[in-house]
Amino acid sequence: MAARSPSSAPTGPARIESGIPRLDFILKGGFFEGGTYTLYGPPGAGKTIVANQLCFNHIAMTGRHCVYLTVLAESHGKMLRHLGSLSFFDATVVGRQLKYIAGYQTLKNEGLEGLLALIRTTLMQEKPSIFVIDGLESIEQAAGPRAQAKEFLNQLQASTALTGTTTLLCAVEQPEQSRRDENAMVDGVIELSDQMIGPRAVRELTVHKFRGCGYLRGRHEVEITSQGMQIHPRTEIQFDQPPQQATEQRQRMAFGIPELDRMMNGGVLSGSTLALLGAPGSGKTTLGLSFLVEGARHGQKGIYFGFYEPPPRLLERVGAMGIPLRRYVEDGLIELIWQPPLEHYMDSLAESLLEKVRSEQHGRRRLFIDGVQGFNAAAVYEDRMPRFLSALTNQLRTWDVTTVMSEEQPLFGTQVELPNPELAHVVETVILLRYVELKSQLHRLLSIMKMRESVYDTSIREFTMNEHGVEVSGSFESAEAILSGFPRTRGGPP
Repeated sequence: MAARSPSSAPTGPARIESGIPRLDFILKGGFFEGGTYTLYGPPGAGKTIVANQLCFNHIAMTGRHCVYLTVLAESHGKMLRHLGSLSFFDATVVGRQLKYIAGYQTLKNEGLEGLLALIRTTLMQEKPSIFVIDGLESIEQAAGPRAQAKEFLNQLQASTALTGTTTLLCAVEQPEQSRRDENAMVDGVIELSDQMIGPRAVRELTVHKFRGCGYLRGRHEVEITSQGMQIHPRTEIQFDQPPQQATEQRQRMAFGIPELDRMMNGGVLSGSTLALLGAPGSGKTTLGLSFLVEGARHGQKGIYFGFYEPPPRLLERVGAMGIPLRRYVEDGLIELIWQPPLEHYMDSLAESLLEKVRSEQHGRRRLFIDGVQGFNAAAVYEDRMPRFLSALTNQLRTWDVTTVMSEEQPLFGTQVELPNPELAHVVETVILLRYVELKSQLHRLLSIMKMRESVYDTSIREFTMNEHGVEVSGSFESAEAILSGFPRTRGGPP
């Protein structure tokens, strides 16, 4: 059989974009026109905000009409006062393109038949593109037996199908059997949850069903901000199928520290990821910033993404060491992004980082993530870290970004332990920075533990940091068992 020509290929139903950041990405295009969808969750999860945000965004994007029918005792005036502080709210469309209709008294006085009559009349008069019914639980309670509730949904869907209206039914959580019957009848089911995980209050969105196409499954982080509902899909599912690797010819990306660059055969390969492991104060941040500054000397854009040290302090500290970071920051070649370690969401942090990197897609780029533990602290579910780090580093590679990540180790210890063992598996290069005590003096030591796709110097070197910058010296041959934490001079006792 001959292949179907593109012009004759079947086209699916039209889509209704929500305009809610990344919800359309999760739904792979938005709601289907004429579909009926259930949005449920406990009080305070954000159902009313999502439904109103959908209406206001749809009007702003298309100029079409929406109707919001409430079957709740809450007045519209009170609801609109609460919505007025959100950026998507536009008072000029209320009463014109967006009609609010109260159905509570109709349901109370005339029952389901009276409410259906009100809905049919509204659909014929207003011809809305989106129709929201807020308070589905009130309808289910008035229906009594489940068969009556199912019949109401059948008649509702028949009415909306005639006008091609997309319908959103908002409800609080209901008993399992009631919800199962309802979910079988609608085209999609979206859950908003609000729960305590340890001391943190966590909102999440889950798509349980969506007819007509695939969607991103699982739980996704949700925030309610002044812009309304913000959804952050899980990083590992956003980038589970990264595009083809960068095809540019790879080159060596130096640190600008002569002896270290010689140990690395000229530097780390472009488009790869390097982990700096070390105790607090061992020099991880200084080496990472030196990497960015060396790139800026060659006209390469650099981004610092850190959690624990604000930019003014960084500039002051490395400036005292003769590292010209401030000059390149002022020239716009290096950007300092600081995310204080508060109650961020891990996927939100990854999004802000990746969006910044993507906005700078020209030429070779360098990135220094100062403190992988900042992502770990923002993780609601710690077992996600291996998949999260793998997805993040893979995406950076596809954009040909050369990344340095720092990871903190215990200040003192007899073994090399990784707080995130999975980090060693997702990076190509590992550099270990360590303190050792020898003859009542502390020494900083540096060694390359791993470097894929390249030859490298395996020796242990001492390095120093002073007002002249960072200097890596020759091999530390006068000590034995350095990495054990119990050094001794040759021929002497432990």
